[in-house]
Amino acid sequence: MSDKDSPDVSRRKFLGFAGAATATAVAGCGGNGGTDTETEPSGDGTDEPTDTPAGDDTPTERPEPETRDGYLQRANRVAHEQAPWVFLNRQYSVYGKSDDIEWEARADEFIDAYAISPATDSGDDVVINQSQMDSGLDPQDHRATPTDNIVMQAYEKLLDRDREGGILDSLADDYSRQEDGRVRFHIRDGVSFHSGDNLTPEDVAYSINRIVDPETGIASPQQDQLAGVTGAEVVDGERAVDVMSDGLNPIVFSLFASYGPIMNKSWVQSNENSYINQNIDGTGPFVLETYEQGVQVVFNRNDNYWKEAAEISSLTIESASESSTRVNSLLSDESDIIVNVPPQEVSRVEENDGSSIAAAPSTRVIFNAMRYDVEPFDSPEFRQAVNYAIDLESIIQNVLSTFGDQTAQPTLDGYFGYNEDLDPYPHDPEQAEALVEESGYAGVEVELHTPVGRYLNDVEIAQAVAGYLDELENVTASVNQRDFQALASEVVDGNIETSPHWYLLGWGNTTFDASQTLIPLLTSDGNLTSWSNDEFDRLIEEAQSLPSEE
Repeated sequence: MSDKDSPDVSRRKFLGFAGAATATAVAGCGGNGGTDTETEPSGDGTDEPTDTPAGDDTPTERPEPETRDGYLQRANRVAHEQAPWVFLNRQYSVYGKSDDIEWEARADEFIDAYAISPATDSGDDVVINQSQMDSGLDPQDHRATPTDNIVMQAYEKLLDRDREGGILDSLADDYSRQEDGRVRFHIRDGVSFHSGDNLTPEDVAYSINRIVDPETGIASPQQDQLAGVTGAEVVDGERAVDVMSDGLNPIVFSLFASYGPIMNKSWVQSNENSYINQNIDGTGPFVLETYEQGVQVVFNRNDNYWKEAAEISSLTIESASESSTRVNSLLSDESDIIVNVPPQEVSRVEENDGSSIAAAPSTRVIFNAMRYDVEPFDSPEFRQAVNYAIDLESIIQNVLSTFGDQTAQPTLDGYFGYNEDLDPYPHDPEQAEALVEESGYAGVEVELHTPVGRYLNDVEIAQAVAGYLDELENVTASVNQRDFQALASEVVDGNIETSPHWYLLGWGNTTFDASQTLIPLLTSDGNLTSWSNDEFDRLIEEAQSLPSEE
């Protein structure tokens, strides 16, 4: 891999664009959090962790953690050592913005149109151009940020978050923990759906159960987003709903601030799924005007919104998978916000009269999942070899032009449960080749599936990873460029056997807690898992039985 020319815009300038958003709940995105002691992954040929320090062949036992944070950190260490992923980078969200509007980027990648203000007479009708369109308008039947950026302009949750990640009241105006395994939400009065129906506690309980109960009819792929929640019921004599969990559920309020859109029970039960996926009856600040799946969604302002009406009159959301197409749409005044401006285009957006950059370090980790149940990825040595083969520092510098941070574990720096003692795998092709030989898979051919245009420079990252692996003497690697929706549908269906053997995806975790990455993506029963490890599962189970420290 050869070095490329230095980028026109450095990350220092990028962080200047990001402003205060970089110093809030996603603090710590500037480094890998390592210590002076390097932690080497094991190569024992099993999916059980080893505890052998460098220079000593005698295994030593680590003390068992006593806190929830300790169990999550230990789980991250097991994942680092057994390498179910190729650990890649924290994504930086880089948006292009028209000077006709006032708007600031959020760490969670949600483009909150309610927060947009017109800066000129031309800023009243806003157009957003993102990398993908939706997979349908049912807010509980998807797992993709592009769909959220569409449906959540019209639907709302019990709780919400501010730009810095803090929890806000929303459709619930009060909430409390009643006992272990039960919390109560008081439902706001005076809220109506777009159809005119009043919001009731029955709507809320039904919506939660529609997500967590597989027997509701849609088998919502969001079940693990409300991890531990087993159901909801209306509280007799009160405008309230009790939510039950299997055990303590230490982050239950954080979950409902990030997930759980509320739907109109009677509207859902009166319509077929196909109709629900092409229409909207929410409580949010925008009302659906027209919908052309895969092409365009148009909203109008909800003048009967329970809060003050939005400042903009209309919102149109379109998509273009090619970043150059999105940039050109901004520079030609056809769009007001575009996503994933590539590093090499930042200067062009900044130097254009009428546009600027809005940016924030995101809550998303980019990774390559390796299915533990298929050859050659059933071997920990082979999975470790892939991590040793890539030059992650070079990918950050040259493919992402420093618009990203290296990772060594599934949990991002600054999150509860992050293990600061883990360093990224070093670039060591000789070690990689030796581990391939040890795995018994020398001469193997592997194919990396990647979406096109969904994440910042996703294809280029995939090509770099496969290129480094292909440079080894005993591995052949290639890239398969895929439509994002098609690739994602194979991963999120809850059946590991439908997933590609090796694939690039991103995972946004807006709870700022390690469990909401580790549980769905890496536990044996996770809906999107690519791995199974008894020790890892036990550590997660222990963590979820304990409260989070204040």
